[in-house]
Amino acid sequence: MKPEVVAQDGVGVPDALQRLWTPHRLAYVQGQGQAEGDEPEGCPFCRLTGMADEDALIIARGEQVWAVLNLYPYNPGHLMVLPYRHVADYTELTPDEVRELAEFTQRAMTVVRSVSGAHGFNIGMNQGVIAGAGIAAHLHQHVVPRWGGDANFMPVIGHTKVLPQLLGETRELLASAWGA
Repeated sequence: MKPEVVAQDGVGVPDALQRLWTPHRLAYVQGQGQAEGDEPEGCPFCRLTGMADEDALIIARGEQVWAVLNLYPYNPGHLMVLPYRHVADYTELTPDEVRELAEFTQRAMTVVRSVSGAHGFNIGMNQGVIAGAGIAAHLHQHVVPRWGGDANFMPVIGHTKVLPQLLGETRELLASAWGA
């Protein structure tokens, strides 16, 4: 069945493409909420720790580290594990921070699997701006759940991420399961 072409009044050429509107991405594209310098006062991650968990999308807090949903996720359930301490490089972590970061990463995988049936994970850190870190001044480890055929062609061809759930709902689901 051929998609219906909708006539347009105004600028543009009609086409048969579907539109997935993601207005929340505009803040990211425009650089809103990005780090201002390398100090904790300008760090969006450091600001989040002073907010209510629900407002900041924080999933769990430990003694040395905490877990938060990524505001601009690659996949549903994409979260990050961060030290409270404002450090940029993995080599700057204390042994206790390394231990708890690893434990939180394991727990995150267990929780995401239990609530969403993830088939696999991408786990990693981008160390430095040159390596792709959006907020290079505060170390953060990504935990990205994956499913067979999850992203399919959308990110590559359509430059679009399809997320089936609002971030607040995802946060509630993961936070509830974290303590279980």
